[in-house]
Amino acid sequence: MLLALPVALGTVIQMQAQELPDKGDILRTMVKVNDYFMTKYADCTAPSHVGIARPSNIWTRGVYYEGLIALHRIYPEARYYQYALDWAEFHKWGLRNGNTTRNADDQCCGQTYIDLYKMSPDPEKIRNIKICMDRLIHTPQLNDWSWIDAIQMGMPVLAQLGDLTQDKRYFEKMYQMYAFTRNNHGAKGLYNPAEGLWWRDKDFVPPYKTPGGKNCYWSRGNGWVYAALVRVLDLIPADEIHRKEYLADFTAMSEALKKYQRTDGFWNVSLHDPTHFGGKETTGTSLFVYGMAWGINNGVLDRKTYLPVVLKAWNALQKEAVHTNGFLGWVQGTGKEPKDSQPVTSDKVPDFEDFGTGCFLLGASEMYKLE
Repeated sequence: MLLALPVALGTVIQMQAQELPDKGDILRTMVKVNDYFMTKYADCTAPSHVGIARPSNIWTRGVYYEGLIALHRIYPEARYYQYALDWAEFHKWGLRNGNTTRNADDQCCGQTYIDLYKMSPDPEKIRNIKICMDRLIHTPQLNDWSWIDAIQMGMPVLAQLGDLTQDKRYFEKMYQMYAFTRNNHGAKGLYNPAEGLWWRDKDFVPPYKTPGGKNCYWSRGNGWVYAALVRVLDLIPADEIHRKEYLADFTAMSEALKKYQRTDGFWNVSLHDPTHFGGKETTGTSLFVYGMAWGINNGVLDRKTYLPVVLKAWNALQKEAVHTNGFLGWVQGTGKEPKDSQPVTSDKVPDFEDFGTGCFLLGASEMYKLE
Protein backbone atom coordinates (compact mmCIF):
# COMPACT_ATOMS: atom_id res chain seq x y z
CA MET A 1 0.00 0.00 0.00
CA LEU A 2 2.78 2.42 0.91
CA LEU A 3 4.52 1.74 -2.37
CA ALA A 4 1.34 2.46 -4.30
CA LEU A 5 0.80 5.85 -2.65
CA PRO A 6 3.31 7.86 -4.71
CA VAL A 7 1.89 6.41 -7.89
CA ALA A 8 -1.63 7.33 -6.85
CA LEU A 9 -0.56 10.85 -5.91
CA GLY A 10 1.33 11.16 -9.16
CA THR A 11 -1.76 10.16 -11.08
CA VAL A 12 -3.85 12.81 -9.29
CA ILE A 13 -1.23 15.49 -9.94
CA GLN A 14 -1.01 14.47 -13.59
CA MET A 15 -4.80 14.64 -13.97
CA GLN A 16 -4.87 18.09 -12.39
CA ALA A 17 -2.11 19.29 -14.69
CA GLN A 18 -3.89 17.94 -17.76
CA GLU A 19 -7.21 19.56 -16.99
CA LEU A 20 -6.03 23.02 -18.08
CA PRO A 21 -5.35 23.98 -21.69
CA ASP A 22 -1.77 24.72 -22.61
CA LYS A 23 -0.93 28.40 -22.12
CA GLY A 24 1.08 28.42 -25.31
CA ASP A 25 -1.93 27.16 -27.27
CA ILE A 26 -4.14 29.83 -25.75
CA LEU A 27 -1.67 32.58 -26.59
CA ARG A 28 -1.15 31.33 -30.13
CA THR A 29 -4.91 31.32 -30.64
CA MET A 30 -5.21 34.87 -29.29
CA VAL A 31 -2.42 36.09 -31.55
CA LYS A 32 -3.95 34.36 -34.59
CA VAL A 33 -7.39 35.84 -33.98
CA ASN A 34 -5.97 39.30 -33.40
CA ASP A 35 -3.63 39.10 -36.39
CA TYR A 36 -6.61 38.33 -38.61
CA PHE A 37 -8.31 41.48 -37.41
CA MET A 38 -5.28 43.80 -37.48
CA THR A 39 -4.36 42.61 -40.97
CA LYS A 40 -7.85 43.04 -42.37
CA TYR A 41 -8.34 46.39 -40.67
CA ALA A 42 -4.78 47.68 -40.96
CA ASP A 43 -5.93 51.31 -40.96
CA CYS A 44 -7.18 51.69 -37.40
CA THR A 45 -8.48 55.18 -38.18
CA ALA A 46 -10.79 54.17 -41.03
CA PRO A 47 -14.51 54.59 -40.34
CA SER A 48 -16.92 51.72 -40.76
CA HIS A 49 -19.47 51.80 -43.58
CA VAL A 50 -22.26 49.55 -42.36
CA GLY A 51 -25.32 51.36 -43.63
CA ILE A 52 -23.77 54.71 -42.77
CA ALA A 53 -20.23 55.85 -42.06
CA ARG A 54 -19.31 55.67 -38.37
CA PRO A 55 -16.03 56.81 -36.80
CA SER A 56 -13.75 54.13 -35.41
CA ASN A 57 -14.09 55.32 -31.82
CA ILE A 58 -17.61 53.88 -31.53
CA TRP A 59 -18.46 51.16 -29.01
CA THR A 60 -17.77 48.24 -31.33
CA ARG A 61 -14.16 49.28 -31.71
CA GLY A 62 -13.91 50.26 -28.06
CA VAL A 63 -14.73 46.68 -27.07
CA TYR A 64 -12.07 45.41 -29.48
CA TYR A 65 -9.45 47.54 -27.79
CA GLU A 66 -10.47 46.22 -24.39
CA GLY A 67 -9.52 42.80 -25.73
CA LEU A 68 -6.34 44.05 -27.38
CA ILE A 69 -5.16 45.63 -24.12
CA ALA A 70 -5.87 42.31 -22.36
CA LEU A 71 -3.70 40.54 -24.95
CA HIS A 72 -0.98 43.18 -24.62
CA ARG A 73 -0.82 42.64 -20.86
CA ILE A 74 -0.06 38.97 -21.46
CA TYR A 75 2.09 39.40 -24.54
CA PRO A 76 3.38 43.00 -24.73
CA GLU A 77 4.03 43.50 -28.41
CA ALA A 78 4.96 47.01 -29.57
CA ARG A 79 2.64 46.70 -32.56
CA TYR A 80 -0.38 46.16 -30.31
CA TYR A 81 0.41 49.25 -28.29
CA GLN A 82 1.06 51.29 -31.43
CA TYR A 83 -2.19 50.17 -33.07
CA ALA A 84 -4.14 51.37 -30.02
CA LEU A 85 -2.12 54.56 -29.64
CA ASP A 86 -2.51 55.52 -33.31
CA TRP A 87 -6.26 55.03 -33.01
CA ALA A 88 -6.54 57.14 -29.88
CA GLU A 89 -4.33 59.93 -31.22
CA PHE A 90 -6.24 60.04 -34.49
CA HIS A 91 -9.42 60.68 -32.52
CA LYS A 92 -7.57 63.19 -30.32
CA TRP A 93 -8.56 61.11 -27.30
CA GLY A 94 -12.11 62.22 -27.97
CA LEU A 95 -15.60 60.78 -27.87
CA ARG A 96 -18.09 60.49 -30.67
CA ASN A 97 -20.63 63.27 -30.05
CA GLY A 98 -18.22 65.17 -27.83
CA ASN A 99 -17.68 65.66 -24.13
CA THR A 100 -21.33 66.40 -23.36
CA THR A 101 -22.58 62.99 -24.44
CA ARG A 102 -24.37 60.86 -21.87
CA ASN A 103 -24.56 57.89 -24.21
CA ALA A 104 -22.49 55.04 -22.81
CA ASP A 105 -21.78 53.77 -26.33
CA ASP A 106 -19.81 56.98 -26.90
CA GLN A 107 -17.96 56.60 -23.60
CA CYS A 108 -16.72 53.05 -24.19
CA CYS A 109 -13.54 54.22 -25.94
CA GLY A 110 -12.57 55.89 -22.66
CA GLN A 111 -11.73 52.51 -21.14
CA THR A 112 -8.80 52.18 -23.54
CA TYR A 113 -7.80 55.83 -23.27
CA ILE A 114 -7.43 55.36 -19.53
CA ASP A 115 -5.48 52.12 -19.96
CA LEU A 116 -3.12 53.86 -22.38
CA TYR A 117 -2.75 56.72 -19.93
CA LYS A 118 -1.68 54.26 -17.25
CA MET A 119 1.03 52.92 -19.57
CA SER A 120 2.38 56.40 -20.33
CA PRO A 121 0.72 59.18 -18.29
CA ASP A 122 -0.21 62.38 -20.09
CA PRO A 123 -3.22 64.40 -18.86
CA GLU A 124 -4.35 65.03 -22.44
CA LYS A 125 -5.13 61.33 -22.88
CA ILE A 126 -7.89 61.36 -20.27
CA ARG A 127 -8.96 65.00 -20.41
CA ASN A 128 -12.04 64.42 -22.58
CA ILE A 129 -13.28 61.24 -20.94
CA LYS A 130 -12.82 62.81 -17.50
CA ILE A 131 -14.76 65.91 -18.50
CA CYS A 132 -17.55 63.70 -19.81
CA MET A 133 -17.77 61.50 -16.72
CA ASP A 134 -17.42 64.45 -14.37
CA ARG A 135 -20.62 65.79 -15.91
CA LEU A 136 -22.30 62.55 -14.86
CA ILE A 137 -21.18 62.66 -11.26
CA HIS A 138 -22.23 66.31 -10.91
CA THR A 139 -25.74 65.88 -12.30
CA PRO A 140 -28.70 64.11 -10.64
CA GLN A 141 -29.80 61.89 -13.55
CA LEU A 142 -29.48 58.16 -12.98
CA ASN A 143 -31.39 56.74 -15.95
CA ASP A 144 -28.71 56.86 -18.66
CA TRP A 145 -28.23 53.09 -18.85
CA SER A 146 -31.66 52.15 -20.13
CA TRP A 147 -30.33 49.13 -22.04
CA ILE A 148 -28.04 46.58 -20.42
CA ASP A 149 -25.26 46.85 -23.02
CA ALA A 150 -24.65 50.33 -21.61
CA ILE A 151 -23.56 48.87 -18.29
CA GLN A 152 -20.48 47.41 -19.95
CA MET A 153 -19.80 50.46 -22.09
CA GLY A 154 -19.96 53.07 -19.34
CA MET A 155 -19.73 51.51 -15.89
CA PRO A 156 -16.06 50.41 -16.06
CA VAL A 157 -15.04 53.96 -17.06
CA LEU A 158 -16.34 55.26 -13.74
CA ALA A 159 -14.56 52.44 -11.93
CA GLN A 160 -11.31 53.28 -13.73
CA LEU A 161 -11.53 56.96 -12.86
CA GLY A 162 -12.37 56.17 -9.25
CA ASP A 163 -9.35 53.92 -9.07
CA LEU A 164 -7.10 56.41 -10.84
CA THR A 165 -8.09 59.48 -8.82
CA GLN A 166 -9.10 57.79 -5.55
CA ASP A 167 -12.24 59.94 -5.71
CA LYS A 168 -15.11 57.91 -4.28
CA ARG A 169 -17.70 60.03 -6.05
CA TYR A 170 -17.08 58.01 -9.22
CA PHE A 171 -17.77 54.77 -7.34
CA GLU A 172 -20.93 56.15 -5.78
CA LYS A 173 -22.37 57.50 -9.03
CA MET A 174 -21.51 54.21 -10.72
CA TYR A 175 -23.48 52.31 -8.11
CA GLN A 176 -26.46 54.66 -8.25
CA MET A 177 -26.71 54.32 -12.02
CA TYR A 178 -26.24 50.56 -11.90
CA ALA A 179 -28.88 50.22 -9.17
CA PHE A 180 -31.35 52.35 -11.13
CA THR A 181 -30.99 50.14 -14.21
CA ARG A 182 -31.16 47.02 -12.07
CA ASN A 183 -34.15 48.02 -9.94
CA ASN A 184 -36.09 50.79 -11.70
CA HIS A 185 -35.87 50.74 -15.47
CA GLY A 186 -38.74 48.86 -17.03
CA ALA A 187 -40.96 49.52 -13.98
CA LYS A 188 -39.33 46.93 -11.69
CA GLY A 189 -35.82 46.95 -13.09
CA LEU A 190 -34.05 45.08 -15.87
CA TYR A 191 -32.63 42.41 -13.55
CA ASN A 192 -34.74 39.42 -12.60
CA PRO A 193 -33.35 38.19 -9.27
CA ALA A 194 -35.62 35.15 -9.41
CA GLU A 195 -33.71 33.84 -12.44
CA GLY A 196 -30.38 35.66 -12.10
CA LEU A 197 -30.58 37.11 -15.61
CA TRP A 198 -31.21 40.51 -17.22
CA TRP A 199 -33.78 41.70 -19.73
CA ARG A 200 -32.11 43.65 -22.49
CA ASP A 201 -34.35 46.72 -21.99
CA LYS A 202 -37.95 47.55 -21.05
CA ASP A 203 -39.24 46.08 -24.32
CA PHE A 204 -38.36 42.58 -23.09
CA VAL A 205 -39.76 42.75 -19.58
CA PRO A 206 -42.82 40.48 -19.15
CA PRO A 207 -45.47 40.18 -20.44
CA TYR A 208 -43.09 39.87 -23.42
CA LYS A 209 -42.29 36.19 -24.02
CA THR A 210 -40.59 34.14 -26.67
CA PRO A 211 -42.92 32.21 -29.00
CA GLY A 212 -42.28 29.23 -26.73
CA GLY A 213 -43.69 31.14 -23.77
CA LYS A 214 -40.37 31.71 -21.98
CA ASN A 215 -38.74 34.90 -20.76
CA CYS A 216 -36.50 36.37 -23.44
CA TYR A 217 -32.92 36.72 -22.21
CA TRP A 218 -30.35 37.65 -24.82
CA SER A 219 -26.99 35.94 -24.51
CA ARG A 220 -24.69 38.82 -25.41
CA GLY A 221 -26.74 41.32 -23.42
CA ASN A 222 -26.22 39.25 -20.29
CA GLY A 223 -22.60 38.86 -21.31
CA TRP A 224 -22.17 42.64 -21.30
CA VAL A 225 -23.40 42.91 -17.72
CA TYR A 226 -21.28 39.94 -16.64
CA ALA A 227 -18.15 41.44 -18.18
CA ALA A 228 -18.87 44.85 -16.65
CA LEU A 229 -19.08 43.32 -13.19
CA VAL A 230 -15.71 41.63 -13.75
CA ARG A 231 -14.07 44.86 -14.86
CA VAL A 232 -15.54 46.80 -11.94
CA LEU A 233 -14.68 44.18 -9.31
CA ASP A 234 -11.13 44.13 -10.66
CA LEU A 235 -10.77 47.84 -9.92
CA ILE A 236 -12.73 48.82 -6.84
CA PRO A 237 -11.18 48.45 -3.37
CA ALA A 238 -11.91 45.40 -1.24
CA ASP A 239 -13.72 47.65 1.25
CA GLU A 240 -15.83 49.56 -1.31
CA ILE A 241 -19.29 49.70 0.27
CA HIS A 242 -21.16 48.26 -2.72
CA ARG A 243 -18.71 45.49 -3.54
CA LYS A 244 -20.77 42.79 -1.83
CA GLU A 245 -23.80 43.68 -3.95
CA TYR A 246 -21.82 43.45 -7.16
CA LEU A 247 -20.39 40.12 -6.04
CA ALA A 248 -23.86 38.83 -5.17
CA ASP A 249 -25.14 39.70 -8.65
CA PHE A 250 -22.06 38.19 -10.27
CA THR A 251 -22.38 34.89 -8.42
CA ALA A 252 -26.14 34.73 -9.05
CA MET A 253 -25.55 35.28 -12.76
CA SER A 254 -22.83 32.63 -12.75
CA GLU A 255 -25.15 30.08 -11.24
CA ALA A 256 -27.90 30.92 -13.71
CA LEU A 257 -25.62 30.84 -16.74
CA LYS A 258 -24.14 27.50 -15.76
CA LYS A 259 -27.60 25.96 -16.05
CA TYR A 260 -28.06 27.05 -19.65
CA GLN A 261 -24.78 25.97 -21.22
CA ARG A 262 -25.31 23.82 -24.30
CA THR A 263 -23.97 20.28 -24.37
CA ASP A 264 -21.41 21.37 -26.98
CA GLY A 265 -20.00 24.06 -24.67
CA PHE A 266 -21.52 27.16 -26.27
CA TRP A 267 -24.50 29.15 -25.07
CA ASN A 268 -27.54 29.76 -27.25
CA VAL A 269 -28.30 33.20 -28.64
CA SER A 270 -31.54 33.02 -26.66
CA LEU A 271 -30.53 31.79 -23.22
CA HIS A 272 -33.87 30.47 -22.04
CA ASP A 273 -35.43 29.19 -25.20
CA PRO A 274 -33.28 27.18 -27.64
CA THR A 275 -36.24 27.03 -30.04
CA HIS A 276 -36.22 30.85 -30.37
CA PHE A 277 -33.18 31.60 -32.55
CA GLY A 278 -31.14 29.18 -30.52
CA GLY A 279 -27.81 27.91 -31.72
CA LYS A 280 -24.20 28.39 -30.71
CA GLU A 281 -22.91 31.94 -30.46
CA THR A 282 -19.37 33.17 -29.88
CA THR A 283 -19.66 36.62 -28.26
CA GLY A 284 -21.95 35.62 -25.40
CA THR A 285 -19.95 32.44 -24.84
CA SER A 286 -16.67 34.39 -24.79
CA LEU A 287 -18.00 36.86 -22.24
CA PHE A 288 -19.25 34.04 -20.02
CA VAL A 289 -15.81 32.41 -20.24
CA TYR A 290 -14.29 35.77 -19.32
CA GLY A 291 -16.46 36.07 -16.23
CA MET A 292 -16.29 32.49 -15.01
CA ALA A 293 -12.54 32.17 -15.54
CA TRP A 294 -12.04 35.47 -13.70
CA GLY A 295 -14.23 34.19 -10.88
CA ILE A 296 -12.10 31.06 -10.56
CA ASN A 297 -8.85 33.02 -10.81
CA ASN A 298 -9.94 35.39 -8.05
CA GLY A 299 -11.45 32.85 -5.68
CA VAL A 300 -14.99 34.13 -6.22
CA LEU A 301 -16.36 31.00 -7.91
CA ASP A 302 -15.86 27.43 -6.77
CA ARG A 303 -13.20 25.90 -8.97
CA LYS A 304 -14.58 22.37 -8.86
CA THR A 305 -18.02 23.60 -9.94
CA TYR A 306 -17.07 26.08 -12.64
CA LEU A 307 -13.83 24.84 -14.16
CA PRO A 308 -15.58 22.07 -16.15
CA VAL A 309 -18.01 24.68 -17.52
CA VAL A 310 -15.21 27.01 -18.54
CA LEU A 311 -13.08 24.28 -20.09
CA LYS A 312 -15.98 22.96 -22.09
CA ALA A 313 -16.77 26.44 -23.39
CA TRP A 314 -13.16 27.27 -24.21
CA ASN A 315 -12.63 24.02 -26.06
CA ALA A 316 -15.75 24.71 -28.11
CA LEU A 317 -14.60 28.21 -28.97
CA GLN A 318 -11.10 27.13 -29.91
CA LYS A 319 -12.21 24.16 -31.99
CA GLU A 320 -15.40 25.41 -33.60
CA ALA A 321 -15.31 29.23 -33.63
CA VAL A 322 -11.68 29.93 -34.56
CA HIS A 323 -10.89 29.29 -38.23
CA THR A 324 -7.39 28.44 -39.38
CA ASN A 325 -6.83 32.03 -40.58
CA GLY A 326 -8.06 33.57 -37.30
CA PHE A 327 -11.56 34.44 -38.48
CA LEU A 328 -14.19 33.97 -35.79
CA GLY A 329 -17.33 32.07 -36.70
CA TRP A 330 -20.66 31.88 -34.92
CA VAL A 331 -20.58 35.62 -34.15
CA GLN A 332 -23.95 37.33 -33.99
CA GLY A 333 -23.71 40.80 -35.51
CA THR A 334 -25.07 43.96 -33.94
CA GLY A 335 -28.59 44.06 -32.56
CA LYS A 336 -30.47 43.82 -29.31
CA GLU A 337 -32.18 40.43 -29.27
CA PRO A 338 -31.96 36.84 -30.52
CA LYS A 339 -33.60 37.49 -33.88
CA ASP A 340 -31.13 40.19 -34.96
CA SER A 341 -28.31 39.53 -37.43
CA GLN A 342 -29.58 36.04 -38.14
CA PRO A 343 -28.62 33.53 -39.30
CA VAL A 344 -25.55 33.07 -37.14
CA THR A 345 -23.26 30.55 -38.83
CA SER A 346 -19.68 29.34 -38.82
CA ASP A 347 -18.67 31.22 -41.96
CA LYS A 348 -20.89 34.30 -41.97
CA VAL A 349 -18.98 37.58 -41.62
CA PRO A 350 -20.86 39.76 -39.09
CA ASP A 351 -21.62 43.39 -39.89
CA PHE A 352 -18.89 44.44 -37.43
CA GLU A 353 -15.97 42.13 -36.71
CA ASP A 354 -14.31 44.24 -34.04
CA PHE A 355 -16.40 43.67 -30.93
CA GLY A 356 -16.50 39.90 -31.44
CA THR A 357 -12.71 39.83 -31.52
CA GLY A 358 -12.62 41.92 -28.35
CA CYS A 359 -15.00 39.60 -26.52
CA PHE A 360 -12.95 36.57 -27.55
CA LEU A 361 -9.65 38.13 -26.44
CA LEU A 362 -11.13 39.03 -23.06
CA GLY A 363 -12.29 35.47 -22.49
CA ALA A 364 -8.99 34.01 -23.68
CA SER A 365 -7.00 36.36 -21.45
CA GLU A 366 -8.62 34.95 -18.33
CA MET A 367 -8.24 31.39 -19.60
CA TYR A 368 -4.53 32.08 -19.95
CA LYS A 369 -4.31 33.06 -16.27
CA LEU A 370 -5.82 29.82 -14.99
CA GLU A 371 -3.42 27.83 -12.85
